[in-house]
Amino acid sequence: MIPQVSIVVPLYNEEKIFSFLIERLNKVIENCPLRVEVVLVDDGSRDNTAVLMKVLALEDKKYHCIFLARNFGHQIALTAGIANARGSEAIFIIDGDLQDPPELLMKFYEQLKSGHDVVYAIRKARKESFYKRYAYSIFYRILKKISSIDIPPDSGDFSLISRKVANIIISMPEESRFIRGMRSWVGFKQIGIEYDRDSRVAGETKYSFKALLNLAYNGIFNFSEFPIKFITNIGLITILFVFAYFTYALYKKVMYDIVPEGFTALVFIIMLVAGAQFMALGIIGEYVLRIFLQVKNRPLFTIRQKIVEGEIINE
Repeated sequence: MIPQVSIVVPLYNEEKIFSFLIERLNKVIENCPLRVEVVLVDDGSRDNTAVLMKVLALEDKKYHCIFLARNFGHQIALTAGIANARGSEAIFIIDGDLQDPPELLMKFYEQLKSGHDVVYAIRKARKESFYKRYAYSIFYRILKKISSIDIPPDSGDFSLISRKVANIIISMPEESRFIRGMRSWVGFKQIGIEYDRDSRVAGETKYSFKALLNLAYNGIFNFSEFPIKFITNIGLITILFVFAYFTYALYKKVMYDIVPEGFTALVFIIMLVAGAQFMALGIIGEYVLRIFLQVKNRPLFTIRQKIVEGEIINE
């Protein structure tokens, strides 16, 4: 029988938390009146996560597993899970570290039945370091300010999306994915629900500073025209500054027969112009890189193996 809701959970090196995750998911499913399947996506784990997933899926048919051929990253793993989810009504997206409480499924589903196609979670409180909380807060507010669409601040990937929205997201071909931005871009009726984000039950975060920075870049460059306009403004400001300095030098020469001298002034002007040029090249490079990756038209991910309803499917 086709499930009504699919719970999609990307996992990467989460053997320490796996038993806690399954215990809580089982309780949610037992108390849920809906037909539910769970799609676990192994993003090329190097520990025993894949083994634990396989054993579980072969014993319990409501758990389906997707084993990616290598580590593709969190956003791609989410995409693979959504693409393989069979839920006829909705897809419930959570992280495997249990910072996103699966117990909110029915609360989200009630909003879906009231006419919303996207129900996203808003992090009211986060049990993380001050540095991380501050960095996230600044990023979301900058993104909201410069984005060409309305991306709600403090909302991550934790959400419930209708089958209609899931199909649209799957059809979107961009390689540098930012799911929460794509979810906002789709449109339809959306609503946010506040929740307190818990700390990890076990293990360590798999989002390194580099991964977080790359995610932020995808959000900014994929959903904002600000960077490309910014370098135009920097160029204009640089030209105006140099023109002002030239006017000053001409004034000193005509009025006082004095030409400003000094190695410092020359170096300053050269560094100013060079810095603006390098910044412009860097920003343009980000766009060119995304175009380069996109036009190769490679598949977003490759699947090594699936387990669906207790049956192993080798890709």
